[in-house]
Amino acid sequence: MHFAHIPRPGRLLLGDALFRIKEGDKKPVYLTFDDGPVPEATPQILDILQKYHVKATFFCVGENVKKYPQIFQRIIKEGHSVGNHTYNHLNGWKTDNRTYIDNIDKCAEVVQSKLFRPPYGRIKYSQYRKVKKKFRVVMWDVLSGDYDRAKNTEYCLGIVKKNLRSGSVVVFHDSVKAAPKIPVLLTETLEFIKKRGFEAKPLSSSF
Repeated sequence: MHFAHIPRPGRLLLGDALFRIKEGDKKPVYLTFDDGPVPEATPQILDILQKYHVKATFFCVGENVKKYPQIFQRIIKEGHSVGNHTYNHLNGWKTDNRTYIDNIDKCAEVVQSKLFRPPYGRIKYSQYRKVKKKFRVVMWDVLSGDYDRAKNTEYCLGIVKKNLRSGSVVVFHDSVKAAPKIPVLLTETLEFIKKRGFEAKPLSSSF
């Protein structure tokens, strides 16, 4: 089952994690991309963002940064923010605490950021208590579902349009699975944002 929003019990458990950002009368939205960088997806995302003059946030997997440093440097050079997504895309629920924390620290050697998002959104509370001492843990307000090959582009776009609101943190993926949907999904999302008067902004560790 696909949940656009994190269910209430999860929000309560991770109460001081970042789910949505409210900024008074402004209408910001925060587009984020998980799992890259990879050549199949990240460059085309960067091209589209550049076309629309939009900055976003990329939660990078450390081993992908090591494989594709030139793509990672392009993300930085073009003014986007980055976050830690573990070194090997670990599922916290299936990983012992020491291994999980060490993997985050390993990613931090190549991704210099105080932002962290747990892969799959799965992190034990015992892990969360340790991680939040060093990182701003970022979850989300809207999950597009673009990673699911069983969901078509129209479905994912519908999820975004239905749930997007001021302050939303939206999850897309710069991954091989999501790559076929990216051109239409991201372009249509950016057109929708513009039409509705939202302003797409990158995340900062100061939130």
